[in-house]
Amino acid sequence: MEAQAQGLLETEPLQGRDEDTVASADFSSMLSEEEREELKAELVQLEDEITTLRQVLSAKERHLVEIKQKLGMNLMNELKQNFSRSWYDVQTTTAYKKTHETLSHAGQKATAAFSNVGTAISKKFGDMSYSIRHSISMPAMRRK
Repeated sequence: MEAQAQGLLETEPLQGRDEDTVASADFSSMLSEEEREELKAELVQLEDEITTLRQVLSAKERHLVEIKQKLGMNLMNELKQNFSRSWYDVQTTTAYKKTHETLSHAGQKATAAFSNVGTAISKKFGDMSYSIRHSISMPAMRRK
């Protein structure tokens, strides 16, 4: 008997199966006529309050739009501000800073390497230019 009584007093939240059972149960037969009328009145009052809250929210949203228009704020400006704020947030992260530092260092190394390759190519072209000029000026080399 005690186990059955304990089961009725459980304080655990309803689970999916329990919710289905409660939803399909017909409690109207357990209510007195007075309780039923009180619940109906409460239901009407809650529905009225919800309607009023929706109207208030709608009016506040319209007012918000008007204020933003007066301030010159539009969707594009808000998107720009949000993007700028997000980009700033990204730039201040440790991961971004480390990546930026690594890529910057790699870029400097690549620039130095390309500079060295460019210098070597320029030197080769210079040597080739000298060889061509030299061979033109020496008739013996032209006969070969």
